Amino acid sequence: MVQSDYQTAEGILFTDFYQLTMAQLYFKLGWHEKEVQFDYFFRNYPDYGTHQAGYCINAGLEWLLDWMRHIRFEQSDLELLKIHLNKAGRQIFDNNFIDWLGVHGSFDHITLWAIPEGRVVHANTPLAVVRGPFVMTQLLETSLLNHLNYQTLVATKAARIKYAGRNRPLIGFGMRRGQGEGVNAGTRAELIGGADFSSNTGMSYILGYPPVGTHAHSMIQAFIAMGEGELGAFEAYADLYPDDCVLLVDTVNTLESGLPNAIKVFEKLKRYGHEPAGIRLDSGDLAYLSIQAARMLDQAGFPRTSIVLSNQLDELILWQIINQIIIEAPRYQMDPDRIIDRLIFGVGTKLIVSAGAPALDGVYKLSAIKENGQWVPSLKISENTSKTLIPGFKHLFRIYDQRKKAEADVMTLNEEVVFINGQLRIHHSMDMSLSRIIEEKNVLKTESLLSLILENGKMVYQCPPIDQIRHQRDNDLACLDEGVKRIINPHRYHVSLDDGLWDLKNNLVKRYSNR
Repeated sequence: MVQSDYQTAEGILFTDFYQLTMAQLYFKLGWHEKEVQFDYFFRNYPDYGTHQAGYCINAGLEWLLDWMRHIRFEQSDLELLKIHLNKAGRQIFDNNFIDWLGVHGSFDHITLWAIPEGRVVHANTPLAVVRGPFVMTQLLETSLLNHLNYQTLVATKAARIKYAGRNRPLIGFGMRRGQGEGVNAGTRAELIGGADFSSNTGMSYILGYPPVGTHAHSMIQAFIAMGEGELGAFEAYADLYPDDCVLLVDTVNTLESGLPNAIKVFEKLKRYGHEPAGIRLDSGDLAYLSIQAARMLDQAGFPRTSIVLSNQLDELILWQIINQIIIEAPRYQMDPDRIIDRLIFGVGTKLIVSAGAPALDGVYKLSAIKENGQWVPSLKISENTSKTLIPGFKHLFRIYDQRKKAEADVMTLNEEVVFINGQLRIHHSMDMSLSRIIEEKNVLKTESLLSLILENGKMVYQCPPIDQIRHQRDNDLACLDEGVKRIINPHRYHVSLDDGLWDLKNNLVKRYSNR
C-alpha cells in the first residue's frame, strides 16, 4: 500500500461499515448530537480449552487515546463516502451528512472514564465508559474494541505464563507468528502483562526495553555445511558476543554434542574473563534436558549459567515442566529449586496469538441516553441472562478484606460504597437470585477503579510509563487470591451490584418485559 492507503485504512475509516450506516440514520432522525453513554466490558474470561483464566490484565488504553487524538474525517475520507453508491446507483451517504462529518467528525467532544492499564479486571464490569454525541460515540466502537480487546487478551496470557513460570524471566518470541503489524500491539501487551523483554526489535526500542534474542538453528547448519561444525559455530558466535553468549545446543544432539561443545566454548570465555550467559533448549523433553543440562554445567563449573527454554510453550506446559523437574531432579541428586531458578522462558506463538482463546469477547453497549437534561438508563434484555446489560452510569469499587486481598468488585449508583448498619448487600451481576452480605468490620478498604481520562475531548489523565503499569499489575496480582490465579479451574471472583443498582436493573427488566 502507498502512504495514502495507510492513512485511509488506519484513520477514521478504521471502523465497521455498519457504524457509518447507523450514524447516518441518527443524523437523519436529528439524534446525531444527542448525548449518549456506551460501556465497554467483556462478558467472559479467556477459556483456553483445557484451562481457563480467572481474571484479565487491562491494556491498550494509551494506544486508543493516541488514535483518538490524531484522528478526524479528512477530505479524502469524505470523498470515498461520497462516491459510494447503492445498488440503484445512488449515493449511500447524503451530502448533508458528509458535510456534517467534515465539520464535526472528530472525537473532540468525547468524555471517557476508564480503568488504568495494568489493573486486574473482571468480567461484566465497565472497563471504559464513553459519553458524547451519538454519531461520534457510535463511530468510536470498532476502534475502541480493536485497541482494547487484543492488548487485554495478550497481557492476560502473559500474566498467566509469568505466574506458571514462578516469575522467572519471560521473553516474547512470537513476532514471526503473529498477525501482521498487530504484533507491535501484542509486544506492548506482553510487556504490560508479564514479559520482561521481547525479540521485537523496533517496538522494544520504542517502549524503552532492550530487545533480546539468541541465534537460530540455521547458523549452526550453515557452519556445518561450510565444514566448520557445531563447535566452530559456537566459537565464532562467542568471539563476537563474549558477554552475551547464549548458545542453542539442540541442532545435532543436545547432550552428546551441543552441551559438550558449549561447555568447551564457555571454558574458553571464562579463561578470558567473560561470564557465559546461557544455553537454549528448543526441542525434546525440556524438563529432563533442563535437569541434565544443569547437572553437566554444574560439573563443568558453571552453576550460574542460565537455561533458556523455548518451543511452543504456554502456561500449562510451563506448569508441567516445573512439576516434572520437582519430581525428577532428586533422582539425579539435583536440587529442583536451583534448576528452576536458572530457567528463562522464551514464549512465542502461544503468547502472541493467545492460543486457545484468540479473541476477548469485549463489547461496547449503549447504557444511557440524555433526555430533557436527564440521563435515562438504557437496557438490552436477552433470553441469555449473561447478555442482559447493567444500565446507567455505574461507579466501580474494589473491596479489600482484612488480609489485603480483593474480595469483590462492586458496581453502585453512588460515588461511594454505602454500608447500612455496618452491612453491604451485594447481588450477583448476572443471576438476580443470588446475593450475600459483606460486613463492614471485615473490610480493610474500598477503592474506586474508574478514572476520568478525557473530558470533552481534553486529556485530564497522564498515561504512566510501562514500568509503572507493570508495578500496578504486580500489586493487583499480589492482592488476588491464589485460587483466582490458579492455572486450571480458577475460583470465580465476585462481581456484584449494590442494592440501588440491582433495584434499577430489576425494575427496568420488569418494565421492558411488560412492554
